[in-house]
Amino acid sequence: MRKVKFIYNPSSGETLIAERLDEIVALYQQRGFSLLPYRLTFDGRPEDLLFDLDDSYHHVLIAGGDGTVNYVVNNLKKEGLDLPVAVLPAGTANDFASMLGVRSSDIVKNCARILDGEIREIDLGRVNGEYFVNVFSCGLFTDVSQKTPTILKNTFGKLAYYVGGVGELQRFRKMHIRIESDGGNFDGNSIIFFVFNGQTAGKLRIAYLSEPDDGLLDVLIVKGDNPLETLQTVFQYVSRMRTSKAYPAGVVHIRCRSLRALCDTLEPTDMDGQAGPDFPLEITCEQSGIRVLCPRRR
Repeated sequence: MRKVKFIYNPSSGETLIAERLDEIVALYQQRGFSLLPYRLTFDGRPEDLLFDLDDSYHHVLIAGGDGTVNYVVNNLKKEGLDLPVAVLPAGTANDFASMLGVRSSDIVKNCARILDGEIREIDLGRVNGEYFVNVFSCGLFTDVSQKTPTILKNTFGKLAYYVGGVGELQRFRKMHIRIESDGGNFDGNSIIFFVFNGQTAGKLRIAYLSEPDDGLLDVLIVKGDNPLETLQTVFQYVSRMRTSKAYPAGVVHIRCRSLRALCDTLEPTDMDGQAGPDFPLEITCEQSGIRVLCPRRR
């Protein structure tokens, strides 16, 4: 039987993976795979996480949210392990899994669709030596996920993020950033900027023109020169997310392979819901940086 490493986060999101573990193992065995479970604890040693992993494994199955995927992928890359990765959405937002077309709340159904799927090569973002699979961000709201306790995420789901976001409004302020890239530059005030590999953040389709396999990162900067104009931009942004093929005038959009970002103040950064590095930032796109096993595209 072909081996599959199953790494699951027992404290991630609302889905209790442990309660469905036997069903998942049974399905994989029926399909000719031997599933080797590993219960993830972030205070454990990375070498335990990757123990025994080599080319004899067919793929790595990850159950958790975007932060769990980020953690596992970073450890795989650091060890030079080029194994396909599959993702079961078991977190609060699950933006990376959604990008791969894995959106059902039925864990076993997701497993079946993954095993009937295809292997794709998608890009990875890299900032100051660390990888992100979906989005890097800085500014207003960016560290809400980090500040929201796990128990609140599991109990209230996305509502916990929204409540935390209201608390962030009290520190509404602009930041001065300078970005130099091979796709364009920016020097000015902003309330938030994103560097997307995917399209969504907190299930909001913010980077609706982004593609995860084009070899480019999509930088989105919400200008912050005038408070009234900024609010108008945010309103237009939200109203256009599902239908528009262009960004509002108050949003700067840059496509690039690499960029350098500077900021005059100490601002928190975020990578896939986890704390990111401090400025200055060196961000690059690693084209076809990871192979993913996911449902076939329609």
